[in-house]
Amino acid sequence: MKTKFMKAITLCLALIMCFSSVLSVSAAEVADATINHENDCSLTIFKYDWTNAVKDGVWNNESFTSTGWQESYVESVLGGSNGSTLGNGQTAYGYALKGVEFTLLRVADIVTFTESTNDDHPEYNMTQVLYGFDKTASADLLKTIGLENGANRYENADATDKLDSNNYYYTSDVLNKALADAVAENATTVKNALESYIASSNGAVAMDLTNEYGKAKVEGLDTGLWLVLETKTSESITSTTAPFFVSLPMTTVSGDENSTSPEGGHQWNYDVTVYPKNETGIPELTKEVREASKDTGKNNGSAVITDGFAHNATGSAGDVMEYQILSGLPTITSKATALTAYNFYDSICEGLSYNKDQKDVKIEFFTDKNCTDKVASWVQDDGKFTVSHSDDDRHMTIDVTAAGLAEINGDTENINGKLYAGYSNYTMRITYTATINSDTTFVYGQNGNDNKVVLTWKRTSSDFYDTLIDDCHVYSFGIDLTKLFSDTDAETAEETGMYDHVKFMIYNATDKYWVTAKLNETEGVYYVTGHVENEADGTVFSPVTMGSAFGHIMLKGCEDDEYVITEIETANGYTLLNEDIHVTISASDDASRPCDIYSEDVLGVLQNDPRYAYNGGLDLTLANIPQTQLAHNYMTATAVVDTNAVTMLVDDGSANAEAPLTVINTSGFDLPQTGDNGTWMFTVGGIMLMAGAAFIIFIACRKKSKQ
Repeated sequence: MKTKFMKAITLCLALIMCFSSVLSVSAAEVADATINHENDCSLTIFKYDWTNAVKDGVWNNESFTSTGWQESYVESVLGGSNGSTLGNGQTAYGYALKGVEFTLLRVADIVTFTESTNDDHPEYNMTQVLYGFDKTASADLLKTIGLENGANRYENADATDKLDSNNYYYTSDVLNKALADAVAENATTVKNALESYIASSNGAVAMDLTNEYGKAKVEGLDTGLWLVLETKTSESITSTTAPFFVSLPMTTVSGDENSTSPEGGHQWNYDVTVYPKNETGIPELTKEVREASKDTGKNNGSAVITDGFAHNATGSAGDVMEYQILSGLPTITSKATALTAYNFYDSICEGLSYNKDQKDVKIEFFTDKNCTDKVASWVQDDGKFTVSHSDDDRHMTIDVTAAGLAEINGDTENINGKLYAGYSNYTMRITYTATINSDTTFVYGQNGNDNKVVLTWKRTSSDFYDTLIDDCHVYSFGIDLTKLFSDTDAETAEETGMYDHVKFMIYNATDKYWVTAKLNETEGVYYVTGHVENEADGTVFSPVTMGSAFGHIMLKGCEDDEYVITEIETANGYTLLNEDIHVTISASDDASRPCDIYSEDVLGVLQNDPRYAYNGGLDLTLANIPQTQLAHNYMTATAVVDTNAVTMLVDDGSANAEAPLTVINTSGFDLPQTGDNGTWMFTVGGIMLMAGAAFIIFIACRKKSKQ
């Protein structure tokens, strides 16, 4: 009996404990099921490079279901665990995007609205969540998303005195559709309008910039419906996240197999985490050069960007070289992605000099990469860019001014569509000229003369910037003619002034001109100064002493052409050359010496970064992809004298710099000299003739006397 009683007591206690447990669980669920408006809320945003994550195959639209819950899966896949230090000192983790700002504004109250049976639901009362927008404060917002003057509001809420009559009330379905449709119709206009609206509103909360993990968080937020916009972007972001509404708190949402979020629909989440995507991309940069004037076989002198422009060019000393810098502008889709800095730092080698005329630098904009459809032209006087030179004249900065940036970022109609602003994705072309110096500052031979440019750009997150670098090279060569005499050594010829009577002229047979040059007497080197059409205006070259070497005509500053060398005078008693000498210098690409300029771009986004060279099927046109891949080699040269290949000489460490040739004059054939052998016969003959004449006169006179 006692045993049965104890069993009954135990069973009752167990039932009580189970019942108590059920009651406690039910109480917790009830408490979580309704919003506690006294609770503070928070919003955490993680920003990742969607463009490259998708391209690299580590992410796609099905990878993750957004739940509002912080998910370690997303952060481990896209954020990475090992950081890398960039050249600007910043640390990057995986695809995390640093330097992005989000701004949010509370735009509506969250209310529960219960209405009695009506025509829409005649058999039951209905209770649902609505969002109340102040009619005055939200007027611009509602107009921007197509809900002007309360369009499509939940009109049944107008007729109750339980809700604020100063508000328009909407369901979440209507709000989400209106915002999505507005962005799809004209994203740029809508983004700009919302950015202006939120910037002018009291109570807007700007979050901290995303850190190296791509994370930003704001706490202490009131409950309500919040509008979230991306308001500042770092340099690589081309398209901001679409504006979105977030309810704080929000009801939990079930995730997929990669998610650790709680089961959806069971409770309110006051600490919401979102992972919005960004499209990324970078500008493009190419620097090329050509001889400015029309040159046989090299260019036709047109403005076409492919007419002779290349990473390598040759020229003669004194020639004007024309440079073009081509920059594919980055994508601009709203004021948040606008450019706040765009400048070019150009460096020229010591062997060339900038032509610093006020109108020398020009900027043009084209809708296409081939620069055939021009939309704008700038000169320095327009005030849209400035040009400054360094004290040593080796550097030139071209800086787009605020007025120029306003035009680039502007509201002009873009041929690429409504999504793009201003000159987004257009091609910017800068041209300027420089002259090859006729002196020793120029490097002759295959080392070439490097001319680089660095592009720096910023967007609205102005502490974040990046650079691109490219270069081109100018080459020129020389001819080293050694003059000898067959029976006299060079030193004796110099001492006796024989070289003073030796003269040559040089004709460029490729471009049809006579070479002009100036002798640097200290070096004993002729430097090309130009070219003339008339032979009479061409330079007459005489051999000179180069250090301890006698009888040289060293001519520097010759481009790769065929030259005809004619000896027009030689020393007395020596024979002129009976034919011209033909010297042909040929420049060519040197595949064994690739240019390594791109390794100098240390800020993390290289022009040749494989992340920006995608040719797959995904439409990434917004991100300026595929990115132009740049790779070029240095040049080298060879030479032929008449029909014989010669080994070119080294000049100051630069190989294949000068084509050597030697001209030897032999003495002429001897002729009999006056007063030498053979003259005695003329004397004897004369005496005999005179004696004969005297004898005849004597006989004649004698006969006359006898008569």
